[in-house]
Formats: sequence, C-alpha cells, structure tokens
Amino acid sequence: MFGMKIASITEVSSGQKVRRLQLFDITHRKKDGSPMTSEAGEIMEKLKEKKAEYEAIASTDSSQYMPSESQAQAEVQRLRDQIAQMQASTVEQIAEVQRKYEELQQQLIAEAAAREAAVAVREAAAAAREAEAAAIAAEQSRKYDEL
Repeated sequence: MFGMKIASITEVSSGQKVRRLQLFDITHRKKDGSPMTSEAGEIMEKLKEKKAEYEAIASTDSSQYMPSESQAQAEVQRLRDQIAQMQASTVEQIAEVQRKYEELQQQLIAEAAAREAAVAVREAAAAAREAEAAAIAAEQSRKYDEL
C-alpha cells in the first residue's frame, strides 16, 4: 500500500509511469540514499545490470524489429510488386485454363460431329443393303413370275 502511494506520487509529479526498478529503488533506500539492507543493495545492482543488458539488446536489435521509414516503404513496395506479379500470374493461369476449355470444347464438338457422320454412314450403308435386298427380291420375284 505504501509502495502504491509513492508510485502514484512519483507518477503524478514527473508525469511518467514508475517502473519496477524505480519503485524498488524508492522503497528500499534510506533518506541519505544508501540501501536499507545489503540484500536490497544487491537486488538493486542485479536489477540495474538486467536493465542495462535489456537496453543494450534492445538498442542493437531495434534495427531488425523497427525498420526505418524508407525500409518500410521499400517493404510495402516489394509486397505491392509481389501482389501485382501474383495477379498477373493468376490472369495468365485463367487465360490458359480458358484456352484449354475452349480447345476441349472444340474437340468435343468435332468428336460429336464425327460420331454423327459415322451414324449417317452406317444408316446409308443399311439403306443401301435394304435397297440391294429389295432389288434382289424384285429380281427373284420377276424370275419366279417368268417361270
């Protein structure tokens, strides 16, 4: 409760939030600035080391995680180019599929026409056989009548 009061006072007076290290430092120091206990002093040193280590890592890695404006613009442009390329590729694929579809459609039409022609040839052959059979029957009938 006492720590929360100090944190609120510190936050209000400076306008910034109090971090854990600051809070621990505030609550574990005597008025003269020395640590209340040797254990508190050790903890403060460890916390300061961790903070320095964290800040060092953050400063070296920030270029990887926080790109500059020009890097961000270049990445956006790269992504736009990639999208445009994918769209062009998709259009090409659609055109190729359409061409294949039309080719297959023409092939089906040609096959249907070939089947119809084959049926017509068979029907004509059957009609020719019937006509020949009728002619033979008529010839036989005429010969029979002559007898």
